[in-house]
Amino acid sequence: MNIESPKTTVDKSPQEVYDFLMNVENFESIMPENKSKFEVLEEDKFLFALSGMPEIVLKLKESEAPSKVVLGAASDKLPFTLTADIQEVGTDKSDVTLSFEGDFNPMMAMMIKGPITKFIGSLSENLGKL
Repeated sequence: MNIESPKTTVDKSPQEVYDFLMNVENFESIMPENKSKFEVLEEDKFLFALSGMPEIVLKLKESEAPSKVVLGAASDKLPFTLTADIQEVGTDKSDVTLSFEGDFNPMMAMMIKGPITKFIGSLSENLGKL
């Protein structure tokens, strides 16, 4: 299953966006309003929960400065990645596209597609407000 956010323009350079996303503590500020829990577990790992959803632990998996940050599920039960692709579009301006990729059975994919799409959209929208 692959879900992509609309491209969001951020009034920061690609390096600033990259640095922001590499600090997992910053994800709390771009979480959707229905966040019920957020906790930094390690320097590169955090846990969050949205109302009505189970807790999810995300870990920094890979990065390419200043154009890409990949987070992945810390658990193998729900294998997925969340990738931020960052492109420069001018002086101190970047376009960011978030993409979610997961390997789920058709029933699970059907159940989570709506909430994940909303989640990715909220993260993207809140990035645009930085």
